[in-house]
Amino acid sequence: LLTARGVPLILDASQSAGILDINVGKYPCLAAVCMPGHKALYGPQGTGLLLALDDRIAARPLLAGGTGSLSEQMEQPDFLPDALESGTPNVPGAAGLAAGIAFVRAVGTARILKHERRLAAEFARALSREERIECFAHPSQTGVLSLRVRGVKCETLADALARRQIAVRAGLHCAPLAHRTAGTEQTGTVRFSMSFYSTARQLEQAAGVLRETVKNL
Repeated sequence: LLTARGVPLILDASQSAGILDINVGKYPCLAAVCMPGHKALYGPQGTGLLLALDDRIAARPLLAGGTGSLSEQMEQPDFLPDALESGTPNVPGAAGLAAGIAFVRAVGTARILKHERRLAAEFARALSREERIECFAHPSQTGVLSLRVRGVKCETLADALARRQIAVRAGLHCAPLAHRTAGTEQTGTVRFSMSFYSTARQLEQAAGVLRETVKNL
């Protein structure tokens, strides 16, 4: 339908790039894929990628400035990479992101996905008997698990876990529409994130701390 109407689609691959294979040729309406570098691509914070599949995305920037290599001109250069580089490029960040992508390619997305899914499923099972804990788990999910505790604000729970050296994120996680679909728009959730470096022992310990924390809240 989007292709027929000429509507370009921009895919947010924040939680999938580096874990799931993305076939950009499968969707003719796909104009761009955007992804952060610090999540499943194992790059530094402050980095990311915009894969422009439609010439209109790169040809019409919203803002341009800093002529860099042609400082005597007021217009941005029309040749690459200068056309897309305003100011000093984040070379250390790009190098770190390249190393992260090389790691993902060496390990393989299928192996990473299998490991993260197993951890998320085991973590959900470890919490399934806790009546106050509601887990939002599904076999097809990647290495993230959201939950909420009856009668406890998600920010309160996240703060209590932080004091026990467990780092989680509380709130709507930049995805209010997803929370509307899940029925958690008013409460938010606490999100646990796993990676290829996470272990079953770590998740077992986290589950124990979570259960103990909930009893005291």
